[in-house]
Order: sequence, then C-alpha cells, then structure tokens
Amino acid sequence: MHRIQHDMNKTILITGATSGFGKAIATRFAQEGYTVCIAGRREERLAELKNALEKQYSVKVITLAFDIRDRKQVEDAINKLKTQVTDIDILVNNAGLASGLATIDEGDIDDWEAMIDTNLKGLLYVTRQIAPMMRARATGHIINIGSTAGKQVYKNGNVYCATKFAVDALNQAMRIDLLPYGIKVTAINPGMAETEFSLVRFHGDEERAKNMYTGINALQADDIANIAWYCATLPPHVCINDLTVTCLTQATSVYAIKEAERVKPLLS
Repeated sequence: MHRIQHDMNKTILITGATSGFGKAIATRFAQEGYTVCIAGRREERLAELKNALEKQYSVKVITLAFDIRDRKQVEDAINKLKTQVTDIDILVNNAGLASGLATIDEGDIDDWEAMIDTNLKGLLYVTRQIAPMMRARATGHIINIGSTAGKQVYKNGNVYCATKFAVDALNQAMRIDLLPYGIKVTAINPGMAETEFSLVRFHGDEERAKNMYTGINALQADDIANIAWYCATLPPHVCINDLTVTCLTQATSVYAIKEAERVKPLLS
C-alpha cells in the first residue's frame, strides 16, 4: 500500500505524555520531524522529555502542564497553545488510568471519580478544544487510546471497564460527527502492556504491579507508538476506525496464558 510522506510542518498533541504510550508516541513522531506538543501533570517529566527530544531529533517540542480532570486548566492550556501553533494535525487522547481493582460493592468512590474524570471527562475536555480547529480546516486525525477493557468486561474491572466502553462509544460518535469535515478518528485498544499502568492501578505497589506481567511477553509502549504512526501515515482516503491489539499470549481482556503454557512444536 502506498504510504504518505510525512510533513516536517505537521503538529501533534499528545495527552498523558510523561510516561508509557504517550511518551513513546511523542518520541516516535519527533523522530519523524513533527512538532510535538506534550501534555501531562508532571511538569518536571515534561521538561525532561522536551530536552531529550529536542536534543536528539532537532524538533520543536511544546509542553503543557495541566490536570486533564480540571476543565479550566485544560481550556487555559489549549488557549495558550493556540498562541504558539496555528494548527493541530493529530490529537492523541492518551491520558488515562485504572485505579483500584475491587468489586462494585467494595469499590473506592475516589478511585471511581479519578477514572471517570480522567478517562472520560478529560478526553472530552481536550477534544472539545481541538476538534473545532480541525473542523475549520476540514482535516485532521484524532487517535483515542482505548483498551481491550472497553470491549469485554473482566472481574473487578467494573468502573474502569465502563470508562473504556464509553471511550469506544465516543470514538464511534466522533467518527460520525466529524465525517463531513474529512477528520479521521481512530481507536487503538491495547491489551496487557508493560507500562506504569499497573503501578498506578495498585497505588504504587511495585511488587503487585510486577506480578501482573510475570511469565507474559506483554506489549511495550513502543509497539503502540509504531501502530499510532502506521495509522497516521496511511493514504488520505484510508481511515482505521477501530483496532484491537494484544500480545501473542492474550486473546481477550479475560483470556490470556503464560509463555510457559504455549504448546511447543512437535518434533519431526
């Protein structure tokens, strides 16, 4: 398939860019010459990433330090960004988290609110600011990072799964609403991935987080970054609407095996 040539003048905005998928996506697009706008709460990490990307790839990197759960902070940050760049060609709604792993009757309401405010409302706040910019130019690409948890519910996943099901619904709705304006909308739904995800879910319990991936050759952040790049560089008439990706030993959000459980080849 014919690939489009990347444009050195293109700009990408990535939320949740201080670690994991967001950081890897920022690095991948910087490597290709994009102006990279990185957003997150941890200002020190944003500054470190900015310095590293600018030094290694000689690209322009703009940092936006804000809490995506705070509507006013989002609006203020995007308004400031509009004074620095004229267009956003690609928006990656990556910021998201899982907090806690409990049954619905024992769930921590603070955990629920953190997930709803980040995974759902934060995505909406940012999209509402950027989509009109794309609509005015009748071009653009929104990439929403979902999850296999938005395709199939698993035990104790309740509210986290609900937020990711909502992201899946919003992805479909965005595609429909923005269709007349030539704006691509893509969902990338990863399965088990070895990032800070589990560390955040288990509130900093490193041992418990590490055990989640024991014996599993899980997805890495770079895998998702390469997929995002692939989706973003298809010909103008091609749009991947929805993509689910897992490691080899995971089939669904509830069914996975360890590497040791794989059937060995029969000897000839």
